[in-house]
Amino acid sequence: MELRQLQYFLKVARKEHVTQAAEELHVAQSAVSRQIHQLEQELGVNLFMQKGRNLQLTAVGQLFCSRVEGILKDLDRAVNEIHEFLDPEQGEIRLGFPNSLGIHMIPSVVAEFRKLYPNVKFRFRQGTYPTLIRDVVSGEVDLAFISPFPENHDQVVGNVVLTEDLVAIIPPGHPLAGEQSIRLNQLKDDKFILFSKGYSLRPIVWQACLDAGFTPKVAFEGEETDTIRGLVGAGMGVSLLPEMALFQSYTLQPARVRISDPKVTRTIGLIHRADEKLPLVAQSFRIFLLEYFGLQIDTPPSQ
Repeated sequence: MELRQLQYFLKVARKEHVTQAAEELHVAQSAVSRQIHQLEQELGVNLFMQKGRNLQLTAVGQLFCSRVEGILKDLDRAVNEIHEFLDPEQGEIRLGFPNSLGIHMIPSVVAEFRKLYPNVKFRFRQGTYPTLIRDVVSGEVDLAFISPFPENHDQVVGNVVLTEDLVAIIPPGHPLAGEQSIRLNQLKDDKFILFSKGYSLRPIVWQACLDAGFTPKVAFEGEETDTIRGLVGAGMGVSLLPEMALFQSYTLQPARVRISDPKVTRTIGLIHRADEKLPLVAQSFRIFLLEYFGLQIDTPPSQ
């Protein structure tokens, strides 16, 4: 059994298609088919079955796939650890974060860290709250910024690094556009533009509206901060966004108004797996971040 066979097998399992797997691997389709066939011959089982134009893992293929994923992840970690041992300032940090932090905060902290460690590489992964938790637990990322911070989770640990206010954004021509601050219930008759279900800001905004005594009327649901800002700027409705998501200016710029009642905030945390020691370079970045946000440095659990 060869490493190449396992890599080809995992790619086909994920793509469910030999041609697409071959394209991503930059090899001929026949080479992928041959390696899969040889692997099945050696194991004495069928790992895939045909389902229309695609391939689907058999029951034994699913079992084998979960083991192969773990083996290849362990191999990647071993290679990274060797590289870090030789030069811990030239490793790679795998960082997850929600879309709303990608506008200002992530570029800022990465730029500051790279002033100290210019040779460190980053691999970024954006996601929603549940996908970021999953990526940390599965080992797809070393660290993740997440909001809200998961207070009681048995598989991830971390720190609250920031508590941020949410502000109301309203069309420029809205009667309240010139106010310094408003009560949230002053928007009860407006239509809201919210994040789709699965995005952590949605339940925060929804609960704030309920606390203010009304259920928001939803005009549109989006998945991008810029989309929500643009639609509000175009007069399609109102919304609540973190201040951090409003740094950049656009042609359709909504008005920004603070909310005096109720106070609407979100926590932003930095998390990692509870049962795993961070790679050296990721631990260096974690310590840098805790110092950057003015927090006391603690030591994460060892393996």
